[in-house]
Order: sequence, then structure tokens, then C-alpha cells
Amino acid sequence: MSAYIDTSALAKCYIREARSLDVLAWAEAVGPVATCGLTLVEFRCLLARRRRAGQIDPPLERSALSEFDRDLHASNWLIQPESAAIYQEARQLVDLLPEIALRTFHALHLAHARHYGARDFATADRNQAEAARALGLHTHTFF
Repeated sequence: MSAYIDTSALAKCYIREARSLDVLAWAEAVGPVATCGLTLVEFRCLLARRRRAGQIDPPLERSALSEFDRDLHASNWLIQPESAAIYQEARQLVDLLPEIALRTFHALHLAHARHYGARDFATADRNQAEAARALGLHTHTFF
């Protein structure tokens, strides 16, 4: 596995917004793209949060979720297996990057990417991008 995508960038593949086409082009260019099980929950929560905020309507929420599920079933996104080692690595990242305000989900995404040997890391989150760069990952940003 050489490429990893976090939920912030992945969401742009299903909800058209600024940089959506760039994320799609990046994913196609780098080949198989992995993410982790956290993304399954995070993406669902993102859709519900945007619906509640009036940013998307219920039909778009259902459509985006359905398209995401189809892509998962077709293995368009590779879901990495969980392990206790990933959580330990995520915990260690907090100490490794003391000046970066890592959130739980940031640390977990980064730990997955590192644990499975990703060279490329895609995100639409500035804080996540800063941490990925600090860890030496080739970071693709989609702000």
C-alpha cells in the first residue's frame, strides 16, 4: 500500500465541493488507496452532521452513503485491518509530535498510514496535513 486517504479528503469524492475533482484525480493517479475502519464511522457522522446543519439535504446524504458503500464493496477503497499495535502507535504520535494538536482521529489515521507503509497521505484538514508532513509522509492537501 502506498497511498492513504483520510475522511476529510475522501468525503470530497461523494459531496461535490471545492477540490473534489482534484481528490478524484489524485486517487485515480496513485492507484489503490487505503483508509481505515474509522473512516466508515467518521464519514457517516460527517454526512449526518452536514444534513443537520442544512449543508446537504437528506437525498444527497442517502446518495453519498450509498455510493460510498458501493465503492467499498467494489474495493475502490482498501480498508486496513485494525490491530492493537495501531492504537499504541497512535498514542506514541502524541509524544512524537508534541507541538501539533493531534486529535484522536488524526493520530489514528496517521498511525494506520505509517503502520501499513503509506508513502502518500491525502487530507483536507490543515492540522492533519501538518502532522503528516512532520512524519515525513508525502502529503497531498485538498483544502
